[in-house]
Amino acid sequence: MTDIASRLVGSAGERIVFLHGLFGRGKNFTSIAKALEPDYSSLLVDLPNHGDSDWTEDFSYVGMADSVAAMIAEVTDPEDLPVHLVGHSLGGKVAMILALRHPELIDHLVVVDIAPTAGGSLGVFEHLLSSLAELDLNEIESRTAADEALQDKIPEDTIRGFLLQNLRTTSAGYAWQPNLTLLHESLPAIGDFPETGEATFDGPVLWIAGETSDYVSREELPLMRSLFPRATLLTVKGSGHWVHSEKPKTFISSLQAFLART
Repeated sequence: MTDIASRLVGSAGERIVFLHGLFGRGKNFTSIAKALEPDYSSLLVDLPNHGDSDWTEDFSYVGMADSVAAMIAEVTDPEDLPVHLVGHSLGGKVAMILALRHPELIDHLVVVDIAPTAGGSLGVFEHLLSSLAELDLNEIESRTAADEALQDKIPEDTIRGFLLQNLRTTSAGYAWQPNLTLLHESLPAIGDFPETGEATFDGPVLWIAGETSDYVSREELPLMRSLFPRATLLTVKGSGHWVHSEKPKTFISSLQAFLART
């Protein structure tokens, strides 16, 4: 089983588990987790091939979901189960599959700006992965130098800064913490969604979409409800794909209102 790294924020209240998207890591949800204290404690997870978690030989949503489920069961006291699960983008797909395969572990499910379908535009991720892979780390002597080297290909400061969080120092110099080679080769699988058979998750589900994002469509709501009968769609005005970072106050208040439901 893949070793999954995680960090706990808070020591009281009901437990929320956060799963990040592609290029992310658990600590991306730190400010959200702190805002939810003391009513909730938050487990911030590094998905396989990201952060401090193990790299894998292949990409599998089912494998990731099962590994995260095993980690949740291992590190969570029985009285704190089931947990609430929040997943964004790639992490949202992992969260959906986890809830379908291990429903006994999950109370409320929150899926952020991703649908249980194949498709969605991956062109931007192809460009970003290619840009990172082409950066000659042997010539990089500082993060500032890496930032300057990426400016032409990735001109957006916020996106570049987000990606550079994944650059780490080693005894041999700088290296990327995510498994860029595997993730690049696996983009078709990342854009896909595995067959789930006749499984459904009957707990409450909040499906959050960014208004200007193209990853979620209202036309997909019947499909979403075929897997998650109690799903409710919330569209956050003025937000793109990264809802929790673009509209944090709205995201937090929506999360609090949803989790307060029994």
